[in-house]
Amino acid sequence: MQRENELKTKHFGTVFVLHMIDEYLHTTIMAITTHILIAEDDINLSTVLADYLQSKGYVAETASNGQEAWELLSKKHFDMLLMDINMPQMNGWQLLKTLRDSSFSIPVIIISAKTDREDIIRGYQLGCDDYMTKPYSMDILICKIEAILRRCRMTDSNNNMEFDLNGMHFDAVRQTLGDKHLSSRENELLLMLCQNMGKTIERNRILVSLWGSDTFFNSRSLSVYINHLRNYLGKDNPVKILSVHGKGYKLVIMNE
Repeated sequence: MQRENELKTKHFGTVFVLHMIDEYLHTTIMAITTHILIAEDDINLSTVLADYLQSKGYVAETASNGQEAWELLSKKHFDMLLMDINMPQMNGWQLLKTLRDSSFSIPVIIISAKTDREDIIRGYQLGCDDYMTKPYSMDILICKIEAILRRCRMTDSNNNMEFDLNGMHFDAVRQTLGDKHLSSRENELLLMLCQNMGKTIERNRILVSLWGSDTFFNSRSLSVYINHLRNYLGKDNPVKILSVHGKGYKLVIMNE
């Protein structure tokens, strides 16, 4: 009987350890690929938060005002934005509105001392994913970050991957456009355009998302791939990739 109890105890202990390892790996894998931008004008607060996130395995960068945050978001890829509202040059409301007007779908958590009901409602109406009031719990913030990222990744995996471009079938899984097999880069670019049909996607956003940076050589490559896709679609196809001067590109159906 004693031997049986010892085996049971050992078994449950092993299961518990394996469960903890699985939870650790899940959190670590999520964190190691996650880049978070912190927009906060209080340098002490942003430094403490950045250090805490990095201790959890996240990659964290800081911006001391809304304008700096916007410039970073335009040039580099981030998976989430944590931002204050009262910031110089461009406040949180202005930054959030600029992001959503520019079709940036990055998840945003507002962390603010503004506790009024009207401010919280305004945040959600402008497009934030969550609203935390100061002071706040770091542990709860991590839980919110992980929950929002899980939802985003589930949504991404369920996104439509097939599109009818005026009778020309685009299958992003098979990487085919009609009877044409696309390269990986062509496929990624066309998928991004299709998922934002009718919306202008900033050139920098495309470069950062697909190439990782907006260097001159990457910019030249983007122009080449845009021309490839235009040729594949054909001159007579009403589905067009338009160049929006000074901004980027958008996919439209001209007869709609």
